[in-house]
Parts: sequence; C-alpha cells; structure tokens
Amino acid sequence: MASRRAFLAGLAAAAMPKPGWAAVGNPAFLAAGKTGEAYEICGLSEAGEILFRQPLPARGHAAAAHPLRPEAVAFARRPGTFALVLDCVTGAVRHRLTPPEGRQFNGHGAFSADGSLLMTSEVVAEGSAGRIGLWNGRTYARLGEWDSGGIGPHDMKRLPTGALVVANGGIATDPGDRSKLNIDTMRPNLTLLSSDGDVLDQAELDAELHQNSIRHLALTGDGVAFAMQWEGDAAEPVPLLGLWTPGRAPVLCPPAEAEMFAMKGYAGSIAAGPAGIGITSPKGGAVMLFDTAGAYLATHRRADVCGLAALDSGFLASDGGGALLWVTAAGMEPLTTGGPQWDNHVVPVGMAG
Repeated sequence: MASRRAFLAGLAAAAMPKPGWAAVGNPAFLAAGKTGEAYEICGLSEAGEILFRQPLPARGHAAAAHPLRPEAVAFARRPGTFALVLDCVTGAVRHRLTPPEGRQFNGHGAFSADGSLLMTSEVVAEGSAGRIGLWNGRTYARLGEWDSGGIGPHDMKRLPTGALVVANGGIATDPGDRSKLNIDTMRPNLTLLSSDGDVLDQAELDAELHQNSIRHLALTGDGVAFAMQWEGDAAEPVPLLGLWTPGRAPVLCPPAEAEMFAMKGYAGSIAAGPAGIGITSPKGGAVMLFDTAGAYLATHRRADVCGLAALDSGFLASDGGGALLWVTAAGMEPLTTGGPQWDNHVVPVGMAG
C-alpha cells in the first residue's frame, strides 16, 4: 500500500502546472542547423538570440511546435524516415515517429489548435501519392491518414477555421535517390481539407505553369501565400509567389521585370506578416519582398539565404553562414552571426506550426 507521504506527493505533482514555452524562454521561432558535424534544432527569440539548442540525429528540415507544451517535432529532410518529438526543456527525445511501411515523411507538419492532433506531410514511396499522416498529439500513436489531394505534398498550414491547406508540389520522385520522374506531366495544386480530411476546395495553376511546383505556404488571414519552384525552361522567367483564398482563383505576383531572374527559379521559403510577404532563394542568394497585396517592393542579396519568418516590422532571415538578419524593404541588417549553418526554415512557435 502506498504511504501517505507518497500519496500527498502525487497529489502535489498533479496540481503543479505543466511547463509551457516560458520554461525555455518563450521562443518565437524554431530553426534547424548544423555546427561542425552535429545537427541540431534551436529555439530563437525575435532578436535572433538562441534560447535553447537540442541535437538531431541527422539533417533536419522544418519543425512543428506544440501549441501548449514546450515540445517540438523536428522533421528529417525529405524523403525522411524519422521525426523526433523533443522536450525543449530537458532535451529528451520523447518520441521517435516512423512512417508506416511504404510511406515517407516529406519535411513538414502541423498541430491542431488544441494540440491533440499532429498532421504530417507524407508520400506513398512508390509513386509519391500524397498522404497526411495523423498522430495522437500526446502519445504520438499513429491514428490513420488522409489523402492529401495530390502528388508530393510538402508544406501545410492550418487556417483559423481549423481547415488545412496543403501544398501538393506535383512531383513524383524516386524513393531512393530523389530523382524527379514526372516533370513533363506534373500538376501541382493547393488543396483545402476539412478537420475530418474531406476535400473542400482545390486550385491549380494555368496549364502553361504546370511545372511550377507549389512548395511552401504562409498564412495571410483567411488564405495563404504560396512559394513555388520552377521545373521548366530556366530561360523562361515565371512568378514564384502566389496568393490563394479558398473559393477564389489563385493570384500570381510577378516581381519587377529587372528582377525576374534574381531567384533562379527557386523559392526556398516564405513568410507573411504586417510588413508584407517575403520569399527567399538560396540558389539565387536573394530575398524578395512584396506588400500584403502581392505588389513587388524590393530584392536584397545574401549568399545562401533561405529561412524566413515574419516579425512585427520586417522579417527574420537565416543563412548557411550562421547569420540571422533583420530584413525590411529598405535593406538587411545582421542581428547575430557565428551561429549554426542554418537550414531551410525558420518556423514560428504558435499557430503556424
């Protein structure tokens, strides 16, 4: 029989508030990186300070922050076979997620508003048919999956309504070497899924842009901004930013004519906030900024820049040289240097997941 002291200790532990994100300094963002030969995920303040850092077993890509608990799900670079649930207070690996046989993680995920459900972008390894994996947000047991509504889903964002927007990139890849198998016939789309996984809406680009793979998303209120990667003729300039409000046709946002080739056909990340919309290109070494309606504002040059997140005034960008930068239409200013070799994304801690 348990002692009275143990019983009272149990009651006291149950009554104690569970640690939240304040326990690790209330980070505004998560970002993966590499220091030497070691991979890690870091919590960042809006000023670019590293508030915590936790090791990863291999190269990370994006992450999903639990909306309540100081937990981060770090996703492997696609096509991935692991996702780690990290306790950001202790650094402990709480769970290691492995996709079911025949599935591969595709780099991104998002939580439901109450944190009870984790949704992960996945593909069927053979053929790259899209799936959204469903996991219990506390035990991280696999619950099932939804059809993503297309081929090769990558980023996803949860709207305030609870519906999920999925960027189906349209590219079928070899499950072993990632070679692209269907460039001539690819058809990317944006799919809106209900909280039960039903397709509520879909949008495709015009036929002449079917090789513009839709990859990354940023919330814009009742819709999303989307960033693309051009798989067509490199000599043909195409817009790499679009806006979509479900129920309407997508709107493309071309830059100034003189800047059409600045991104080299590749937008690696996107963010949207009060200062407008930004996209980055590590291939082009460029950050391109637009206003909230999608009108071009400016292009700034920075080698190997990719991660991007919205601030109240401007954006936080990261590069492969270990710098975090404050970006506005007027220019870029280093906030911190000497950090990890930052990887693709700077992920907001909160609803964006």
